[in-house]
Amino acid sequence: MSSNKLHSFAIGLATLDENGEIIEVFYPQPMLSLEKDTISNIIKACGYQSGNTCIQLSREAMQDLSNDPTFPLPGELQESARVNRQSVIATFIEEDVAPTTVAEVYLKLHLLSHRLCKPHSVNLQGAFGVLRNIAWTSQGAIAIEELGARQLQARARGELLDVMSVDKFPKMANYVVPAGVRIADTARVRLGAYVGEGTTVMHEGFINFNAGTESAAMIEGRISAGVTIGAGSDLGGGCSTMGTLSGGGTTIISVGKDCLIGANAGIGIALGDRCVVEAGLYVTAGTKVGVLDNEGQLVEWVKARELSGKNDLLFRRNSCSGAVECQTNKTSIALNDELHTNN
Repeated sequence: MSSNKLHSFAIGLATLDENGEIIEVFYPQPMLSLEKDTISNIIKACGYQSGNTCIQLSREAMQDLSNDPTFPLPGELQESARVNRQSVIATFIEEDVAPTTVAEVYLKLHLLSHRLCKPHSVNLQGAFGVLRNIAWTSQGAIAIEELGARQLQARARGELLDVMSVDKFPKMANYVVPAGVRIADTARVRLGAYVGEGTTVMHEGFINFNAGTESAAMIEGRISAGVTIGAGSDLGGGCSTMGTLSGGGTTIISVGKDCLIGANAGIGIALGDRCVVEAGLYVTAGTKVGVLDNEGQLVEWVKARELSGKNDLLFRRNSCSGAVECQTNKTSIALNDELHTNN
């Protein structure tokens, strides 16, 4: 028996390749956790029954929904679909399982970037394999196989088709710009990033999909896939967090509140609250760390994974011996309020 509740739903504008396959979707108003009764008109117009599915809206269905008081279909979607190689679709996710279609993946990425879901709260297992490489251009998304012909057509009109990237994921800002953030280079924040209000992402900062910041943070380094950053933390220029797609395996790396990862440093373990990693120091799970007492005397040697997630730690390298050491962090990190007033 099917449930009367949907995990998520959205009407979107899908770009199609020459074979009619969906390559990307823009959902202007994704919805999370809703009763089917609240969108009964849409369900009737689409002929939706149950399960996770994507339905292309017919012209008749779009006409029926054009004046729907609960979820009016934007006229811009209808007009764009008529002019371009696009299709208006309705995507229904009844159960949060691993996505099998491009439409499902894009809906979940939108939920994250709209701050409706936090990282790790939706099932994106296998999403990377569902998506295909796309040319992201000044004329929108173009299937790689069609790029050469489109470039020639543009030049024949005296135009240049600018290819900004070739990637499976587009930049977030072309789909949603969350309130209260600063992003110096929008190409460095992928769709599916969760960018908390008050966050500043500088030019060298990067946020991958299914990753991000809880609230105010300074990001001048890399937040890899799956990594979350706590409020008030600062990732210094060129620093790195090891994610599930960059060597971290299945271990979830996170950074707590009020932490500092210095310039060109990095972590392969989780940090608790109020932790500091010295500039230039990369701490992986297997790094041998000398634990010091409050007087700076060596207590024991441990692998860094044993310190993962603990609060108030300072990781540094001994300038004489070169050994990695850890002791209680006696300083506090505070972000510059003027730099993080983003509204």
